[in-house]
Amino acid sequence: MRALDLAIIAIFLVGSPLLGILLGGKQKSSTDYFVGSRQVPWWAVTFSVVATETSTLTVISVPTVAYLGNITYLQLAIGYLIGRILVAFVLLPRYYAGDLVSAYGLLGTRFGKRMQGTASITFLVTRLLADGVRLFATAIPVKMVLSALGLDVSYWVIIAAIALVAVVYTYLGGIKAVIWVDAIQMGIYVLGAVAAVFFLAGKLPDGWFGSLADEGKFQFFDFSSNIITNQYAFVTAVVGGALFAMASHGSDQLMVQRLLACKNVRDSQKAVIASGVVVFFQFALFLLVGAMLWSFYDGAAPDSLGLSNNDELFPKFIVEQLPSGLSGLLIAGILAAAMSTISSSLNSLSTSTVSDIYQRVTKKELPDSVVLKQAKLWTLIWAVVFVVFASMFTSTDQPVVEVGLSIASYTYGALLGAFALGILVKRARQTDAIIAFVATIVVAAVFVLGITFTVDGTEAGLAFPWYVPLGVVVTLVVGGLLSLRHPAPETDEPDQVKEAA
Repeated sequence: MRALDLAIIAIFLVGSPLLGILLGGKQKSSTDYFVGSRQVPWWAVTFSVVATETSTLTVISVPTVAYLGNITYLQLAIGYLIGRILVAFVLLPRYYAGDLVSAYGLLGTRFGKRMQGTASITFLVTRLLADGVRLFATAIPVKMVLSALGLDVSYWVIIAAIALVAVVYTYLGGIKAVIWVDAIQMGIYVLGAVAAVFFLAGKLPDGWFGSLADEGKFQFFDFSSNIITNQYAFVTAVVGGALFAMASHGSDQLMVQRLLACKNVRDSQKAVIASGVVVFFQFALFLLVGAMLWSFYDGAAPDSLGLSNNDELFPKFIVEQLPSGLSGLLIAGILAAAMSTISSSLNSLSTSTVSDIYQRVTKKELPDSVVLKQAKLWTLIWAVVFVVFASMFTSTDQPVVEVGLSIASYTYGALLGAFALGILVKRARQTDAIIAFVATIVVAAVFVLGITFTVDGTEAGLAFPWYVPLGVVVTLVVGGLLSLRHPAPETDEPDQVKEAA
């Protein structure tokens, strides 16, 4: 790494928290801290949603998916868009009507505080594990940069340093700082990826695009009949992707909190649908980078390039091949993608802890000043816990993007299923919902840890996109059967649902 690259990275690391504090402004109330007083423009929320879900996994791991295979991963984005459209018109109106700051407040209104707390705790654990993978992924290229400088720094030290920068502006600026810095950080990593495409194009021989197409690198659709274990079969990717997006953007506080920062439900709907379109093209961009890297390295196996981790492919190219300045921009982009996710997670973890759990445990109405103080305190606490969780992931044989999505899929089915149960099964009560929720987590664990399928002579587990649909079905079946113990409601819709809607 040259002096210019290091200067760019340093400016980014110092400038991000300063910019966040400036843009976030002073937090006068808990509503300011949690949802920015619902005054954030929808387009800024769109970019924040994209930056938050993108993380480092997209920047360094999606290219690996294309390098090792093709672009069938892009089918997931079709499902993601469908799922967001459903979230826009089914769930968002209910959140806004209830004037909520937490997605799980809707479950509290429909079922009761115990169900709200159960969902919130599940979210906290899931978020820590899934984003722990993302934070670890960021440490991969940073460690490579430091190694090039002759410095042997452990992963956990890098993880702690990244978390420290993110927590500064999250603590001081709240959700507004997070959203505006997210939007800027998205611009940085997209600009870096576009620059990498143009640089690679100049290094590849004439006709490289046609050659990659001939090699099957641009295969988009996979109509394989194996929809059980093949995670990129068309039906699996689209159906699983749609329900995954409904869970991630409709029942995960990480995304819902951003959408609740819009001025009204119409702006929120525009933000979530537009984010699906942006994500599609963003995935396409990073998959193109991966295919071009395959051509650049002549399809060499990652271990033959001296790599211990497949996800070091793009970082290796950045550190060794890109010219001064551009290399620093891409490393800054990777850090930007990481911090956008980490800052968003810290803010949403804090919000869920205070609004769903802390206020329930104290069993009293707290002054807003106390709520704000607790929100900031829990931001710091979760930052420390985050570093510990992220340090658990020291290596993985598969692309970390798949690991991250798999972890989230384990509990997303139960979360989305709880919302579906509340909306679709009018008889369901709180105990029914909690039992169904726990049963779904147990079933998911059984599939994750013990059940495999043999297809075409190959034994493999259930493809991760099916975990969410499986969870929704289990929750509805178990909750629906338990609800038959209760008499049908006298009206078409229970009073609690009416309040939420």
